[in-house]
Amino acid sequence: MPLEPIDPQIAALLEQFGVAGPPPATAPTVEEMRAGNRMLSLAVSPTPPLGVGAVQEGRLAGVPVRIYRPEATGTAPTVVFFHGGGFIVGDLDTHDGVCRRLCRDLGAVVVSADYRLAPEHPYPAAHDDCLAVARHVADHPADFGGGPLALAGDSAGANLAAAVALAFRDEARPLAAQLLAYPITDLRTGRDYASRTECATGYLLTTAEVENDIRLYLGDDPDAGERAPASPLLAEDLRGLAPAVVGCGGLDPLRDEGLAYADALAAAGVPVGKHRYPGLIHGFLNYDTRSTAVDAAVTELYAELGALLRAATA
Repeated sequence: MPLEPIDPQIAALLEQFGVAGPPPATAPTVEEMRAGNRMLSLAVSPTPPLGVGAVQEGRLAGVPVRIYRPEATGTAPTVVFFHGGGFIVGDLDTHDGVCRRLCRDLGAVVVSADYRLAPEHPYPAAHDDCLAVARHVADHPADFGGGPLALAGDSAGANLAAAVALAFRDEARPLAAQLLAYPITDLRTGRDYASRTECATGYLLTTAEVENDIRLYLGDDPDAGERAPASPLLAEDLRGLAPAVVGCGGLDPLRDEGLAYADALAAAGVPVGKHRYPGLIHGFLNYDTRSTAVDAAVTELYAELGALLRAATA
């Protein structure tokens, strides 16, 4: 069965930046991966940046953060955001546009965490940083929006958001919602998901890159991928988790495990908005100003997250 066609505006974007087609014969170094990711992310960021009320740099629980505040004053929801990048690349700048739009569209305070990256800091460093930031925000609501709290992330960041949501459930901490954009949920080696075969190459993120990122992230503890929290899909019990919004691109090697996690949440009685977006590739949150289809997908995902946050205050 042939794959669905790629969104033509995304295809043009990949051609423009020379990242269409097969990957290079020689795998890039970590430094090259970071530089390439940063180049593309900053190149597609809105210019000038989307306006918000205020942006503040700081540290929470020892972790660097960037805090975005909406223009409106008074009580607002708070979203703790974890950026994607395979646990290896990405930073506060690569997802600045994503966080600004979250802040603007939801009227929310957004706290973006600059967690430690592998391979210098393998698992569980990123998880520990994200959990520490989320706990701090939850324990000091008056310092942020004062309203309901949500977690959000894309790719590796969605993995981390899902893992923190599991911890919050176990700690009986209130959590209104979780937004998981194209999450990687299964870090076991050799998993036979159809999307990892169908979308192995040609759509920016490759299956080989996914497997290499997992290897670098788990470091000397590859068995950590056999269980949660490294692999949220493998959690023994998903009951009682915060309502979730899950969105995956149809041409993403991580598509099937992301949708599988949405199905597992639903089977456990968790309210889930599950979305598969035809023609979209991994990392699409960053491309909302370059693709009408992406803009529509992001609008839908953020609207559903906003509805969950409003419901939490009703």
